Amino acid sequence: MGLDMYAMATKEKIDRPVDFKVTEASQIFYWRKHPDLHGWMEQLYYIKGGQEPFNCVPVALDESDLDRLEKELCNEDLPSTSGPFFGVSTDHDKEDDLAFIAKARHHIGEGYTVFYDSWW
Repeated sequence: MGLDMYAMATKEKIDRPVDFKVTEASQIFYWRKHPDLHGWMEQLYYIKGGQEPFNCVPVALDESDLDRLEKELCNEDLPSTSGPFFGVSTDHDKEDDLAFIAKARHHIGEGYTVFYDSWW
């Protein structure tokens, strides 16, 4: 039990940046219990118009989102986030997050839509 976090990529066209459905996607990154990144994604979800509780709902990531995430990571500005069985973010997470951003940019450059999803 706990926070499982996924970055996914799909070639399917999505019709909105949140709460969309896809039939085929590939996992490009996985995090386990990194609540501060999850909190950042939750804020993005609501900024993009999300209305549901932030669990098992996707949010699309574009280049500008990745730029902002990278800047906030480097400035150590991710929101401190907690939740049931979320664990805690660590200093080691930053390296993984930067690797994810590079991988996401590559996939977007190849014509994929990259999105974040989670389950807790």
